[in-house]
Amino acid sequence: MTNKYSAQNIAAYFIYEVNELKSFINNEVLQYMLADVDAAWHKHFGNSAFTEEVAVSCDYTVKTVYDAYAELGEQHIEAPAKEWDLPYGTFQLVYRPFAVPAFTADEERIVRNVIRHYRLLATQAV
Repeated sequence: MTNKYSAQNIAAYFIYEVNELKSFINNEVLQYMLADVDAAWHKHFGNSAFTEEVAVSCDYTVKTVYDAYAELGEQHIEAPAKEWDLPYGTFQLVYRPFAVPAFTADEERIVRNVIRHYRLLATQAV
């Protein structure tokens, strides 16, 4: 059994990495990338990558991620969505972007392969 992550955190990783590579990412692309990561995760580790429910018969993979970026429509996503957090021992909520997971080497190889595959498809489409 391997680690499971929030799809929001994996989405944040994708958004940061794809933006750093100066490539385009929107909600639809993000959903395809999440679907690819989940499929590779199942193949390699035997379980889902996400803690959230995954919709298989819909146009999106993870509803919470889809809803977080739905207001952008087909626009480019510049930064990850934000969440409210109450750090232990404090009394003030903090509104911050979703954090990037601390992947193991095998997990990072999988997500990097998904990014590489996406960039290959994007360059072929042009």
